Amino acid sequence: MKMPFKLKVIVALFKLARQRQRFERNPQAHQQRMWRTFGQTTLSKSPLYKDIAHRSIDAFPVQGKEEFNRDFDRINTRGIRYNHALQVADEAESSRDFTPTIDGVTVGLSSGTSGNRGIFLVSEEERASWVAMVLQRILGFSLRKRKVAFFLRANSKLYTSVQSRLIQFAFFDLLIPLEHHLTRLNDLQPTIVVGQPSLLMMLVEAQEQGTLHIAPQKIISVAEVLSDEDKAALKVCFQVPVQQVYQCNEGMFGQTCSQGNFHLNEDGLLIEKEWLDATRFQPIITDMRRKVQPVIRYKMNDILHATECTCGSKMIAVSQIEGRTDDVLHFPGGKRVFPDFIRRTVIGAHPAISNYQIIQEGSDQLSIYVEPIDQWESAKNALGRLFEDQNIQGVSFLKLTDKRHILGTKFRRIHAQRS
Repeated sequence: MKMPFKLKVIVALFKLARQRQRFERNPQAHQQRMWRTFGQTTLSKSPLYKDIAHRSIDAFPVQGKEEFNRDFDRINTRGIRYNHALQVADEAESSRDFTPTIDGVTVGLSSGTSGNRGIFLVSEEERASWVAMVLQRILGFSLRKRKVAFFLRANSKLYTSVQSRLIQFAFFDLLIPLEHHLTRLNDLQPTIVVGQPSLLMMLVEAQEQGTLHIAPQKIISVAEVLSDEDKAALKVCFQVPVQQVYQCNEGMFGQTCSQGNFHLNEDGLLIEKEWLDATRFQPIITDMRRKVQPVIRYKMNDILHATECTCGSKMIAVSQIEGRTDDVLHFPGGKRVFPDFIRRTVIGAHPAISNYQIIQEGSDQLSIYVEPIDQWESAKNALGRLFEDQNIQGVSFLKLTDKRHILGTKFRRIHAQRS
């Protein structure tokens, strides 16, 4: 007899708790045990990996989104074809009906920050594990009924799985302009609001203008980089701390702890670090909880800041996601400037600056958008001083009168366009 989904969630909760205890007790032994089991139960069923399923992780190639998509048919353990999955996902995008599955497997589509589309596959068991992770590490357990407003570009059976008698899940389509959501938001009065920072800041503006009247108990930032200034503005507006979740279509990788840092979920992940400097690194992630679509040595484009944390967990602590490697500005002579320096320079140029976007159009040209527009010169001059201090010369600045952002996509505040 098939186990009911809610019972699967309960089983997953106990399993997650046990895995976390084992990791904190002995991280290395726990990960080695999980890797062996993962090889036997999952990798042995993947056409791409079955011949090396018994070997150490070093035997597996590092991959990015291009390789992950290219090898889709041979990576997944259910014989699902990329073209079929893409067709199902595209039809869901067009119809806005996200319920169809392939043989019980949920299909999701992500455009990604880079614009390259990715397909992810999730079984019912994995959905139960994801729900358990959300309940255990993000929402927390409560006997009080909570209402979650979830702003997404595309809904999914994965997300709606959170729905229960104690949790009311409300999907808000990012492709619909915010003004059409305000009445529904005011009627819902969400306990928890989940969305990308660019959307959350639109809620701040609506709240300050009086068209939105909500008092959430928790704000959760996802998908985009959460800057310090946006985090502070959200906290002031809604009078609650802002949590972050590090998740993409490749999986759920981390969440904020009690100390304000976030930890990577190493009780189910293997994290390799490619260091960019003393504190910044790119993670190469292996997710040992993915059964249908194994994620092995997937190199993320994200730049993470390693830190120490006093919360007591042995899992890797990260102080911030600075951006993506695509956001690092490169200049002639091999010189580079990390996004955090650009961010701090622009926001520190004048107290009135509340919003901005920096786009590197070429090796020596930056386009700048600033709100309010009359502080454009302040931002330009501050960036000029930064480049002078870094001995970067010959940079020209162009004024943008509007942000470059397509509704429903991730907003890139700092963007280095590559030719």
